[in-house]
Amino acid sequence: MTGARSGLHIFLLCLALLAAACREKGDIKIASLKFDGVQQVDKNALANALETKQGSKIPWGRKRYFDRRAFEADLKRIEAFYRDRGFPDAKISSFNVDLNDAQNEVKVVVNITEGEPVRVADVQVTGFDVLPPAKVEELKTTLPLKEKQPLDRQLAVATRERALNVLKDNGYPYAKVAMRSEDVGPKSQRIIMDATPGPLAHFGVIDIRGERSVGENVLRRQLTFKTNETFTRKEMRESQRKLYGMELFEFANIESLEDTDVESTEVPVRVTVGEGKHQKVTTGIGYGSEEKARARLRWDHVNFLGGARHAGFEGRWSSLDRGVRMDYTEPYILSPHLSLRFEGQAWQAVEPVFSQNTLGGKLYLRHQSNQQTSFSVSLINEYERSRITNEALSDLTFRNSLIALGLDPRRDITQGTVGAIGFDFNRNTTNNLLDARKGYLFNVHGEQAGRLMWGSYNYWAANGEGRFYVPVGNLFVFAQKVNIGGLEPQNGLDANIPFFKRLFLGGATSIRGWGRYEVSPLSGSGLPLGGLSMLEASSELRMPLKGKLGAVAFFDYGNVWADPWHFDLGNLRYAVGPGLRYLTPVGPARIDLGYQINPIDNLLVNGKPEARRWRIHFSIGQAF
Repeated sequence: MTGARSGLHIFLLCLALLAAACREKGDIKIASLKFDGVQQVDKNALANALETKQGSKIPWGRKRYFDRRAFEADLKRIEAFYRDRGFPDAKISSFNVDLNDAQNEVKVVVNITEGEPVRVADVQVTGFDVLPPAKVEELKTTLPLKEKQPLDRQLAVATRERALNVLKDNGYPYAKVAMRSEDVGPKSQRIIMDATPGPLAHFGVIDIRGERSVGENVLRRQLTFKTNETFTRKEMRESQRKLYGMELFEFANIESLEDTDVESTEVPVRVTVGEGKHQKVTTGIGYGSEEKARARLRWDHVNFLGGARHAGFEGRWSSLDRGVRMDYTEPYILSPHLSLRFEGQAWQAVEPVFSQNTLGGKLYLRHQSNQQTSFSVSLINEYERSRITNEALSDLTFRNSLIALGLDPRRDITQGTVGAIGFDFNRNTTNNLLDARKGYLFNVHGEQAGRLMWGSYNYWAANGEGRFYVPVGNLFVFAQKVNIGGLEPQNGLDANIPFFKRLFLGGATSIRGWGRYEVSPLSGSGLPLGGLSMLEASSELRMPLKGKLGAVAFFDYGNVWADPWHFDLGNLRYAVGPGLRYLTPVGPARIDLGYQINPIDNLLVNGKPEARRWRIHFSIGQAF
């Protein structure tokens, strides 16, 4: 190791002389940084721990420059990084800093000998018998430290914290957990956690401070714990999250006031809030080549008439669309879990080829079971009237635009009232809805129009969608989506279903080998008409490339059928392709190239026979 250090000093001295000689041309950039011999730790985590970093290869990306002092310190950091992860014998066997001919870039290669790690023989817990046996078993299976894995110091700290939090989440606020280890063989250690639970405690007096215009009762009904209930920090955290979710407070904190010297069985709690502005007005004025002048005004009140009621009003105007929308939410209906929301609108869209008027609203009764699960029942009453010019009906280039707006491209005037009752169930365990890496999402929607409800239409509609995300190793994510739905008109009459409810597939988020609305039953002339049954699925393998840039490989399949609740698995459309993702604050910007495995015979696109078997899609956000 001493020889390697001496060699380092000599080499870096030469490199410094070369750098000084070409200083007028600029500092020496780091073209690449590679590690050889890294097999048992995460290379990305290792690279992120160092000050020496590779610069971006994108011309406008950030450049990194070589610093000999930082590089020498990084060699020590690498060995410390390995020690923290259970590899006490890891060392730098050699390194190479290769200066290019122009003497303005270097390629850095660090060769690492990892050695054998100290492994966890097993993890034993004592003093946890105050918990139910099932809780103790759950604790053992969820500890970050695992048997036969390297003894990672960070995971050891997390293991102790996990054990301590389990006690504090089950009524023992004064609990203490000591961790020790003992050798059980060469490079093998047993981890022992000794718990001192202390007395079982309950919530005491709940003191609320800082509220002004928001009633104290509003805060108390958001708390998921009450005086005399078993003490748990978990419910304190959940209550604090709910207070922030009300959008009433700039600051919300819940703290326990236990006295570690006395260890009382009654733990008082203090809730402190700082109210923010309850009313907000947002405006927007602009000009567009299509819209011409446009204006927008939005008013929100998050404590309307007190009680944390939320009211909103929005008005928009442009040459293309104008109207007003309003919404009102009653957050407490008999229970903090139950809320009532009303949405109403009077809206007009005016284009050169069509006009559409919408008047009506929706009423939702929503039950939020927990942070992940909710369901709602809704009443829908909307009147719609549209008129399409004869020129637009005969010009097939307008077809997709009309369908996107829910307009029937076969008729000049369509009008009617949708009166329906709906049901929705949602469960979401994903870590990030915009770019999920793990967890699942499940949605079910049902809707019945007509019968006991008023309106011009009479139909049943149902849809179910499931998505799940599974990490594959440290880099990849496998994502899967399945979506199935159907419509059934009363008495088998298509006229009992409004056209905007008909089902289509194809586009940026479904079966990406086709364009939007191109996958559906066709008319006799080859135009998509929409169907009454739909099955759609997609599989993606997502992987990082460099920095915020990533890639996917996808396989999409599905179809739409004309008859209600009819699914022909032997008649599916398939598309495959690659895609690129670039992470932005509002989700990944993406580009996908989809290729049709089995094209649709006789399909017309913009009035012409389909000529391409591929489509390119640009969008923001993952496809699912």
